[in-house]
Amino acid sequence: MDHLLREHAPISDLAWKLIDDEARERLVDSLGARRLVDFNGPMGWQRSSVNLGRVDRLDNGPVPGVTTRRRRVLPMLEARAEFTVSREELFDADRGAVDVDFDDLAEAALRVARLENIAVFNGWDAAGIVGIIPSSPHRPVPRVADFADYPQRVAQAVEALLNHGIGGPYALAVSPDDHTAIVETTEHGGYPLFEHVRAILDGPMVRVPGLVGGVVLSQRGGDFLFESGQDLSVGYRHHDADSVRLYIEQTFTFHIATPEAAIALVSSQSLER
Repeated sequence: MDHLLREHAPISDLAWKLIDDEARERLVDSLGARRLVDFNGPMGWQRSSVNLGRVDRLDNGPVPGVTTRRRRVLPMLEARAEFTVSREELFDADRGAVDVDFDDLAEAALRVARLENIAVFNGWDAAGIVGIIPSSPHRPVPRVADFADYPQRVAQAVEALLNHGIGGPYALAVSPDDHTAIVETTEHGGYPLFEHVRAILDGPMVRVPGLVGGVVLSQRGGDFLFESGQDLSVGYRHHDADSVRLYIEQTFTFHIATPEAAIALVSSQSLER
């Protein structure tokens, strides 16, 4: 028996497959941050921390003449988003229904993906995670509201990284709103804006729910490290006559080797505040 307790749920193998497939589909579209950083793992549910390779000296130890140091580690964060599935819907799935109502699952998947994205890009003090944006030493690159000169702003960000010895290729992480604006915008002559942006980056543009604005970051590897304990999995909580309570859960942490390998793109209004 594992801690997910799936074998105790009143769910058939077929319905479990539908749930897992739906969760995977929803998560793949929303987990933008992990597509742009180094992913290490999964290392399992029991992994509780990540070794940082550093120590803190402990003064005034209990025995004179003995030098002591404490190893630095980064604890794993447990993240869980619960959702409910109707038992009638599960019965219909067993009968062959292809339009099973998984709306609550979809919302839970987006919540847990947003948390992961926010932790990676903005950080989370309580979890000991320093994000990419606050750790960057670069002044953010401003952009105009109508995205008319967005390629030039991306080029400025790339140039700033190059000037600090940060090689490419590069990627652009953007908020859902900015992603929509970029995809829908064409430059003079009808050339799609996103194609121009990708040509400058020599890498992908990725939609990241939970992010505000954009971030240009190097894809050379070794700069941003996502550590996965248990990767995203669906577990069982409890059930009654009408519904089954499930959850999406993972353990992870994140740390940065090269803070200068990323630079934010923000609106001019944000810089003025």
